Amino acid sequence: MPSESKASRRLLFFLLLAFLVVVGAAAAGGHDDAAARRIMEEFAGFPASDGGEGPSTAFRVDSGGLQRQIDELASFSDSPAPSVTRVLYSDKDVQARRYIKGIMNQLGLAVREDAVGNIFGRWEGSEPALGAVGTGSHVDAIPFSGKYDGVVGVLGALEAISLLKRSGFQPKRSLEVIMFTSEEPTRFGISCLGSRLMAGIEELAQSLEKVVDNQNVSFLDAAESAGYKMGPQDLHSVFLKKDSYSAFVELHIEQGPILEKEGIPIGVVTAIAAPASIAVEFEGNGGHAGAVLMPARNDAGLAAAELALAVEKHVLESGSIDTVGTVGILQLHPGAINSIPSKSHLEIDVRDIDEKRRNDVIEKIRRSAKDISKNRGVVLSEFKIINQDPPALSDKSVVDAMEFAAKQLNLEYKKMISRAYHDSLFMARVSPMGMVFIPCYEGYSHKPEEYASPEDIANGVKVLALAMAKLSLE
Repeated sequence: MPSESKASRRLLFFLLLAFLVVVGAAAAGGHDDAAARRIMEEFAGFPASDGGEGPSTAFRVDSGGLQRQIDELASFSDSPAPSVTRVLYSDKDVQARRYIKGIMNQLGLAVREDAVGNIFGRWEGSEPALGAVGTGSHVDAIPFSGKYDGVVGVLGALEAISLLKRSGFQPKRSLEVIMFTSEEPTRFGISCLGSRLMAGIEELAQSLEKVVDNQNVSFLDAAESAGYKMGPQDLHSVFLKKDSYSAFVELHIEQGPILEKEGIPIGVVTAIAAPASIAVEFEGNGGHAGAVLMPARNDAGLAAAELALAVEKHVLESGSIDTVGTVGILQLHPGAINSIPSKSHLEIDVRDIDEKRRNDVIEKIRRSAKDISKNRGVVLSEFKIINQDPPALSDKSVVDAMEFAAKQLNLEYKKMISRAYHDSLFMARVSPMGMVFIPCYEGYSHKPEEYASPEDIANGVKVLALAMAKLSLE
């Protein structure tokens, strides 16, 4: 009996594969519905239905419906269209969460939330005790950004589940879509908050007990306002148990220009670059902009400007195109045009696929900060590494599944690294991980102009669906 069940699952998988290939070719302008029916009859051994649920509809990504969902989700925003602003635990974030849970329920998934609001929609497999195959991303959005970042990985994953359900596929391992809480660091300065906790990072659980936002609202109070009342011990309940997932695959826009420039529809991610964040503060002497002569100044603002240029210099001298550095925040006090800055605050982002090379750049930035402090007569009051995460390598089994899917769908693909970090960076600590990229036009991301075409999204959904199906049967 067990071998019969296994053979049955394999038959369903290859039936699904045949249909995805035929319908993919049809969408490109090759085959008709009759060809799809013939393939179904050949694999299944019985006549195909002529009803509305035949292969012409069952195996086609509902691009129109998916785009409507993307547009509807974008309407939950604290900034006007076409921009999207959706910050952790805000009213718009709560509305977006409700919207995602509604789609999960419509698909018949078992929906649950953990203490911080990571949302899970599970399609139970025939062997639910096995580790599930996970997928998903985030829907929070930095101020005045676009509507595709993260969202494609959540709504696209739900469409992939719907596609598999419409196909008649039956998973062996459960399939689970995750909407991660606060991938963006906008409110509390912590990126990938939900996935970091799921990965069991104890230091984060402790820090969340006392962290506050720029309005002095604590994380615990903000969470309670959104319906997530918790005590310190509840944060530990978010930690994943060992072997919860056998694999995790995230669908995402590239957030860079490579796929579009090269005309390639699919990126298979082999590694995610190691990000680090640094906070720096200088303190000097303020004074009147007209009355204090230049030789007598100890200008904290100029110290910050000099350090920003030093960041660029050290990154460019690293010897690798994969090293990048950004001064994304530079604040001056008191912030008046006719007042010499007495304090400055910088936040620096440094990334590289090579952890040692990135750390060498950070050390050079630290030495520059000390030298600038001495030369300008200002105090280096803070040089704090907020986070210094290691890179993550995609697991061979997941990469193989993504390559298999792209090949079977006749989609050209490129193996590439991700220079942006994602929730997958932390899921890699608890599960074999991989990512599927689709083109992001003109390299725009984190901007209102961010765009991914319906065709590219559909290609990504099909690759994701087929990869998850394969991983589910292993």
